[in-house]
Amino acid sequence: MKKYLFLFLLLPSLFFSQKMAAEKSEIKKFQQELNAEYRNPKETPLRGDNFKNFKRHPFFPVDMKYRVTAQFVRTENAEPFDLPTSSGKTKSYREYGKATFEIDGKPYTLTVYQSLDLIKQEKYRDYLFLPFRDATNGKQTYGGGKYMDLKIPKGNTIILDFNKSYQPYCAYNAHDYNCPVVPEENRLPVEIRAGVMYEDLYHD
Repeated sequence: MKKYLFLFLLLPSLFFSQKMAAEKSEIKKFQQELNAEYRNPKETPLRGDNFKNFKRHPFFPVDMKYRVTAQFVRTENAEPFDLPTSSGKTKSYREYGKATFEIDGKPYTLTVYQSLDLIKQEKYRDYLFLPFRDATNGKQTYGGGKYMDLKIPKGNTIILDFNKSYQPYCAYNAHDYNCPVVPEENRLPVEIRAGVMYEDLYHD
C-alpha cells in the first residue's frame, strides 16, 4: 500500500518536472533560432561590422517566474488604428484583447494587438503582437521597449513567456527599419529581467 501511495504522490512531481523541462527547452530553441536569424545574411537586420562581429545575443538567465498564464479578454468590435513607428510613419493595427497576470504577487495588464497587414498572409492569420516597456529599458534592454510574438488563444487564458521577448529590428539598424512604438498603456512599472538583453553599440 505504501508503495502505491508513494507512486501516487510522485507522479504529479514527475509531470511538473517534465513540463518545466519542456518549457525551458522551448526557450532554448527560441534563443538558438534568434541567434541563427541574426547570423543569416538573408534575414539579419545587422549591417557591416555589426554583422561581421555578431556571435550571439546576450540573454537574461531563464527565469520561469516570467512565464505566466494570463487571463485573456477579447476586445469586441475593436476599431483599426494607426500605431506610430520609430520612423514617424504608422502601421495599421487593432486591439485584439487584454492579458492580466501576476508577477511577484502583483497584478498587471497588457494590451495585445493584431497587425492588419500581416493577417493578409496565411501564415500570420493567428499571429498576435505584444509590445511592452519595463524598468530595464535604457539599461539592460533597448530604450524603446521589447516585443513578444503570440498566437490567438483557444480559451480565456494565454501564456506570456517574457523569456522569449526580444528587441525590435530598429534597435540594431535604425536606418533600414521602422518599428512600432510601444503604446503608453503597455508600460510596466517593474523590471522584467527576461529575454534578450541589449548593448547600445549598434547605433551610428
